[in-house]
Amino acid sequence: MVEVKNLTKCYGDIKAVDDISFTAQSGEVLGFLGPNGAGKSTTMNIITGYLSSTSGTVSVDGSEILENPKETKSKIGYLPEIPPLYPDMTVKSYLEFMFDIKKVKLPKDEHIKEVMAIVKISDVQDRIIKNLSKGYKQRVGFAQALLGNPPVLILDEPTVGLDPKQIIEIRNLIKGLGKKHTVIFSSHVLSEVSAICDRIVVISNGKIVADAKTNELSTVLSGKGQLLLEVEGTPSSVSNAINEVYGVKKVTQTGTNLYAVDYDNTVDIRKGVFKALANADCAILEMRSGGMTLEESFLQLTSQNQRAKGGNR
Repeated sequence: MVEVKNLTKCYGDIKAVDDISFTAQSGEVLGFLGPNGAGKSTTMNIITGYLSSTSGTVSVDGSEILENPKETKSKIGYLPEIPPLYPDMTVKSYLEFMFDIKKVKLPKDEHIKEVMAIVKISDVQDRIIKNLSKGYKQRVGFAQALLGNPPVLILDEPTVGLDPKQIIEIRNLIKGLGKKHTVIFSSHVLSEVSAICDRIVVISNGKIVADAKTNELSTVLSGKGQLLLEVEGTPSSVSNAINEVYGVKKVTQTGTNLYAVDYDNTVDIRKGVFKALANADCAILEMRSGGMTLEESFLQLTSQNQRAKGGNR
């Protein structure tokens, strides 16, 4: 588990990170989402110990990064946006070198073979890194992050510059890693975060402006949920039945047999709506969630917190 409490980072009078707090649970893939200049990379660098914070704390499985840097860093595998590779080494010799640098205590040959199999680079283990495609280089970067089987993986924009096929491969790799590791994954690409992450933390202007499960972000933002229905029955029968359900705020007919139902986002009204319409002898032909898309939610969140030009990423 990674716990960030009241984290602040100042560069002179500029606050790159402004009193943020969040927790990434064990086995969770958490998306750290924000526009360029929002403070994502600064936060990631503080979590991994590459930067010190002005104030606040970061702990990994109960170990605080500033108080116990060596112990805490041993629990973190880090893949920065530009992988830290030595281009004139072969893949295997590079991983052996990183194994030694990290002072991993597992059986060396067996562990490196296992890591290469996980990220699917066994077939290029004897090739010079500079001769690999960008996708393979990214996989080698993943492999070094996995050495020692750290419980936490920090991935900073891991698909930047990859082609569509490589992006899909890396996304699938991250999903697989999320089954055994806590993963914090930063990006400014909405489709990527929604495809990979269980939960999204949105940062803008150095502040957290949303923290919710991926499929609930737009609901959390608007403060209400919306249910879209296609129902057979007279408009008055349908509206009267739905309005009786606890949590319903407004029923709007949007077309023939089509209705939009706004409701309190702290209540799940689906079961109540189903029972009410069944009792009213109104057949539900379709029921689905409505409201803002993830893209619309992101734009609204960040437009309210636009920072001045020239901030840090």
